[in-house]
Formats: sequence, structure tokens, C-alpha cells
Amino acid sequence: MKNITEYPDAHLRVFDRPAVPDAEKIRTIHFVGICGTGMGSLAGLMRDAGYEVKGSDAAVYPPMSTRLRELGINLIEGFSADNLSPAPDLVVVGNACSPTHAEASRAREEAMVQLSFPETLAHFFLRTRRSLVVAGTHGKTTTTGMLAHIFVAAGADPGFLVGGVMRNGNISYRVGSGRHFVVEGDEYDSAYFDKRPKFMHYLPKAAIVTSLEFDHADIYDNVDDYTEAFRRFAASVDPEGLLVLNADLPEVMALGRYASARVATYSIDAESGADVCARNIRRVPGGTDFELVTSGGICRRLFLPMSGSHNLANALAATAVALHEGISAEAIVDAFATFEGLKRRQEVVAEIDGITIVDDFAHHPTAVRETISAVRDRWPGRRVVAVFEPRSNSSRRKVFEESYVEAFENADEAFISTPPFRHNDRREDFMDVDVVAARLQGAGVNARSVDDHEALRSQLLDAVRPGDVVLIMSNGGFGGIHQWLSQNLRLRKEGD
Repeated sequence: MKNITEYPDAHLRVFDRPAVPDAEKIRTIHFVGICGTGMGSLAGLMRDAGYEVKGSDAAVYPPMSTRLRELGINLIEGFSADNLSPAPDLVVVGNACSPTHAEASRAREEAMVQLSFPETLAHFFLRTRRSLVVAGTHGKTTTTGMLAHIFVAAGADPGFLVGGVMRNGNISYRVGSGRHFVVEGDEYDSAYFDKRPKFMHYLPKAAIVTSLEFDHADIYDNVDDYTEAFRRFAASVDPEGLLVLNADLPEVMALGRYASARVATYSIDAESGADVCARNIRRVPGGTDFELVTSGGICRRLFLPMSGSHNLANALAATAVALHEGISAEAIVDAFATFEGLKRRQEVVAEIDGITIVDDFAHHPTAVRETISAVRDRWPGRRVVAVFEPRSNSSRRKVFEESYVEAFENADEAFISTPPFRHNDRREDFMDVDVVAARLQGAGVNARSVDDHEALRSQLLDAVRPGDVVLIMSNGGFGGIHQWLSQNLRLRKEGD
């Protein structure tokens, strides 16, 4: 993790921030960068908690802008120091802000009360609740959604903040009145003035680590640097609390050495000796059927309306925490039966002329590999056409080039778009999509690289045929390819 004092502009990053008043003394809050997924959800959470919220962003865009306006939140397009007049009681500074950002600069220079995203969440919601934190390179959003849903379905009325939209209720946050608050623990940094991972602010009474694999190469120097963040997170769990670790991953199990909390384990292998595991697993239409077995003697048949070994593991992790927090096994079984998943996680967006279009957020080689595998489980015997946009800072990196070749080997066809290059990028730092496609061709996958959205559209429409599952993976909008393909498949069908 970066030492903030070693930055060349450290004089702008290290400064005395005014003490934050108690929550009841704050009325007006301004969000700098409000339309990001996390910031927008936190703004909505603060609005539901009774605060007067406004915010700015470089571009005010739907769907987040639509949702925030529906909540009565004033949105300002474009950043300006004038947006902080009159001065709000609190400025929440998004982690995309640099020290010279117009609004961040004014807040600093005029000594306004300011917090990062994770500090705000902790100050207003976590200090007085039992904080349940889900961390990990992969699976944390789905696992957080599962855990929140279990508590909601059990009548515990939790608060929660999830890094995706839950299809149950079409929400990503909730204030709640119960004693628990469920939060997704992101390892990305907090703000320009605080380079610690977000999850270091979350005061967990119980926590999960689903996985640990090098990611965010734009802020972590190497795998050791990345792993150190998780070691510190493991050590941050309340000594009287619980740390739940994935027993199927040695690198995750090694984190137990750094914890003072009790450690519990989970596994999809019934012979692993884990505290919570699955037995007699059956892939069935619509999901996964299995026996839930615990070291405490609990054995229940459970249906999970999701496919893929990774989702089964996520369900076991959520179950381990729910049981520890007093939710009965029967309530957990009932909750999973009604869990609808999260948007953009194997979400079926259209079925046209025998072609199924699936949207997924995958943007790391392991996530790509596991998502393709889960799609094969869910739709056995069908061709899988994988379409991928390496869009995030980390997903574009050269370090993942070989891993992407392995990730796509289970697809029948693959389309990989050329990564976007920004003004401060060095090409040698980023993967060569042509190399990945050529390697896949040699492995028997009909793979091709595409330079832009227009090239992708024409080639993809020609390639897909009835019976295909088109799996579209990106952490962004991907140029609206989902909607475009749906519309053009309908036109093609009508023209036949």
C-alpha cells in the first residue's frame, strides 16, 4: 500500500481535517463525484437517513442520475469551487478526485468538514451497529447481497450497502432499524488524502474473505502489496467477532494467522473438514440443489437459484455469518429460495429467436473463467459466445494477458475489444488483445479482437445463431451492445 507522504504532491494530501461533528449536528451534505455506483448509493442512503443531500459530477448520467433525482437529490453537472457555496456541513470526497480537483481544493483550503466514502459510512452507520463486512477479490458483491437478503427475509431489518443492485426490491442500500449493517468491503483506496483500502474503515464484528488474487494493478505494486491489505483487514476484525475464510483457497486460509477473532471456514468440498460445507450437490434447472452441513450438526436441503461453483461458495460464506449472528438454518433455507440475485451478475437481458443474451460484470480473468463455467452449467449443451470489454484500469493490464487466454478457453467463440487508452497510459503496460485472440485460436476457440464498438456489432450479429448463449462481460456500459444486439436480433427474426 502506498505511503502518502512519499507522493510528489504530498503537501496537498497531508493536511489537518476538521473534526467531524456528531451525526445529529449535520444537516447538509455535498458529494463530489456523486454519480459513481458507490457514491450514488451512499448519497441515497444518506438521503433516506434524513439528510439534505446534493452532489456534482463531471457528467450527470442515467441510470444513477435518474434514481438520485427521484429521491429529490440536487445534481450539478460539472465541477466548480462554486458548487460548495454556501458551505455544506459535510463534503464527501470521492476517490476519483485528485488533490488539485476544484471542489476538493476548496474544501481543503477553506477547512471544510470532509470525509471519504468509507469514513462517511462508518461515521453515520457502522459505529452503532454490528458491522458485517464481505471482502475478497471476487464474489464480494453477490455474497453481500446474499447476506443482506438473508437478514431481510428473516425479519431482522438490517441496514446494508451493496456494490450492485439487488433484484429483490431493485435496491442497493437500506438504512434499516435492526442491529446489523451489511457492507461490501472494497480493497480499493479511500481518497486522495487517505490511500488505505476502504475496508479498513468498516469496524467488522464479523467478516468474510471470499478470495484473494492479485488485482487493482493500478494502485498495488505486486501480489505481496495486495495481500498485505487483506492481512490488515483480517487483523481488524473485532477480537470477540468472527472471520470467515474460504477453505478451498490456501492464500485465503493463510489470513487466519493475522486474526485475533475466531476463524470459521467454508468449502464446496464435503470432505474438507470446513465448518460449513456442501454435500450431494446437484445442478438442476434454475440453480443448484445441495445439502448444507455444518460442524455444529446442522444438515438441511437447500436450493440456490443460481449456477456455478463460485455462487455455491458465496452462499456458504453468507450462511456461516448468518448462523453466527443468530439466524436459524430454517430461515436461511427459506431466504435462499427467494433470492433473485443481482443485476449484471449472469442477468438474462433478452431471449430472441433461441438466442439468450446474458449480462455480467466480470472484469478479471478469474471472474471471466468462472462466469463462462457457470453459464455452461446453467445452459448445458449450448454454444457460449463470450464478449468481453477490458475497461477498468486493472483489467487492461499486461500482467493478466496469459490469464485471459486460460479464462476464455471454455468458450466456443470469443470477441475481445481493444482496451481504451488514456492520455497518461503507456502501451507497454497493457495487454495486447491480438496476442490473446491468436493464442485462443491456437487452442481451438474461434476468437477475434475488435477495435471498436462498430466493428464488434457487425461481426457479432453475423456470428450468433439460434441456440447460442451470448455472454457479455464488462464493468461498464459497453457501448449499449446488449440493447443493440437485442434490437437487431428482433429485426433479423422479423425479416426471416
